[in-house]
Amino acid sequence: MTDLGDFSASSEDDDSDPPEPSASETNATESESLDSETSPSEVNVGDFETGTSTGSSDEDRFDAMATDPVGTDRGIGTLSAVEGLRIGEQEDETCLRAYVTADNREDVRVGKYLLVPYPDGEKLFARICALEYMQEYRVDDATEIHAKRAMRRDDIEETDYKLMADLEPVAVLYRDGDGPDTELKRRMTDRVPKPKAVVREASDKSEIKTGLKMPEDGVFLGHLSVGGEKVKTAASPPTIDYRLKDDYGDGDPLVFRHTLVAGGTGSGKTHGAKNVLRQFLSEERRYDMDDGAERRAAVVQFDPQDEYAQMHDDNPDVTNEDERKWAAEGVAHGGHDDTVAFVPKVRGGSYAADHHRAEQVEFTIPFSMVKRRPWLVAGASLNDNQYNALRYLLDRFFDQHGDAGTYEQFVDFVDDPALREELDESGRVHEATYDAVKRRAISSAFYDVFDQDARPITDQIKSFVKPGQLSVVPTYHLNDSRATEVVVLALASLLVDEKLSNDPTHDRIKETPLVVGMDEAHNFLTDAESVQARKVIGKFTEAAKQGRKERLGLFLITQDPQDIAEPVFKQINTTVVLNLGDEDAIKSVNIPASLESKVPYMEKGQMVVYSPDNSEPVEIIGLSKCLTKHGRD
Repeated sequence: MTDLGDFSASSEDDDSDPPEPSASETNATESESLDSETSPSEVNVGDFETGTSTGSSDEDRFDAMATDPVGTDRGIGTLSAVEGLRIGEQEDETCLRAYVTADNREDVRVGKYLLVPYPDGEKLFARICALEYMQEYRVDDATEIHAKRAMRRDDIEETDYKLMADLEPVAVLYRDGDGPDTELKRRMTDRVPKPKAVVREASDKSEIKTGLKMPEDGVFLGHLSVGGEKVKTAASPPTIDYRLKDDYGDGDPLVFRHTLVAGGTGSGKTHGAKNVLRQFLSEERRYDMDDGAERRAAVVQFDPQDEYAQMHDDNPDVTNEDERKWAAEGVAHGGHDDTVAFVPKVRGGSYAADHHRAEQVEFTIPFSMVKRRPWLVAGASLNDNQYNALRYLLDRFFDQHGDAGTYEQFVDFVDDPALREELDESGRVHEATYDAVKRRAISSAFYDVFDQDARPITDQIKSFVKPGQLSVVPTYHLNDSRATEVVVLALASLLVDEKLSNDPTHDRIKETPLVVGMDEAHNFLTDAESVQARKVIGKFTEAAKQGRKERLGLFLITQDPQDIAEPVFKQINTTVVLNLGDEDAIKSVNIPASLESKVPYMEKGQMVVYSPDNSEPVEIIGLSKCLTKHGRD
């Protein structure tokens, strides 16, 4: 078989088709044909000053001219008006395309940020939303000859094609006044740039931050990235830090407008959450209160996997160089000494903690907390009629026993046949309803949780909620899911009730900025039809709505964001999304489609941040090392 790469002369009997020439070869062949077929009398090439023909001597041919322009390229390409240049109010009305020169094509990526100048000095800040190769010449490259030729080469003829980049306008950058030192600002894209305007990659930190509406200061989350690679600038450090607003200059700090961290197993969810919580506990971070004082926030973190008490300790893998870098960027790091593990005492369970050095304080849930929160013992299946009966029984019980009444006493109370008969005959509680309440209110889980041999949490509020302190509530040692639910919801509702109350029992909670962190939040804030679920969701929805005013922030962590009740989800201002493999989970976080498609492919530590009151939706990379101890090894 003839080697298609050998174009030596063939025999006269060879009937095979000649190979199809490339665009450049076609042009060369046509030029040679013109030279051979045109006589000197038809084309006079020679001395035009004398008008004499000098024939076709090599000395009379024109010198070859370089086609590359003189100078240095100033960008990656230029705007093209071949298909029009258009800026519209709607996304589908906008058409911005840039031609990318051959030398820059390997460095161009979807998502990269670009700048296009206007003649008066303003700049269009845009991102690449699509890349497309188009043929430069009218040649069919889908042929056997072209395929064989390409298969035997290590590269392609870039000049045979053109690379076009579709640009998504983000903002117009301008200076508020004359001179380079005036403030750089942004506004909506309201003007179209000129054709052939030079397009360059955004590489100035202030231009990128202004273009994306990113604040200069605040709670550090990570570094801006595109496609998993950090965006680099000429500044020192070259990376661009992403932060959440944490002052009162442009409204309330975003910590009190609530945060959701969503990510699958192995995505770096807990690692990232620890790094964020460490920033809330920074010595310098303080918040204004209604009494005029500035106070540090108290953080209460519910911990189902017993990982957050490790924040007391330093990360042994951190080097001096790491600490210097973090200090230069104003990132709080190192173990937080003021970390206390408040351990719920349960019957038949013990807490062993050899993986952290945080102080451990035992507590119990007193049954008196149920007086204001009947739903704690309602269970998931009581209907409204049964719930009202439960409330009546609890009111009557506490009237007889006072706040010192215990769960065991309540069990004896409802186990009285005379009371059942009395309430049925009086029409107050039907006997069937009474029996349903009794079955659900008497549970081994309640025996295990209420009134154990430890100091009640209501007597330890001043040590439980303290400015600058991280109070971790581990529940890993609770083997019963219902017991875990009682502990978490009892403490969380206590904090919320005191924050929202106009006449609080515990002034410490009311007067302290508070962040309530809840890992595996989908287990406690799920939407359901039961009375208990409706009461819980209603309480936390109201807490989320009033959070800004009361200095209460919810910090929810989950791998199943689709299970978070919608009324609570709607109050979340900042959504941090790490790798999620479930399609329903990805859809539920409500991030822009351009970022949504990246979520399943993100590596550990990569995340998308959607915080409309803070910045444009962006992709960032968290720190590769945890700022505190992390992991059991």
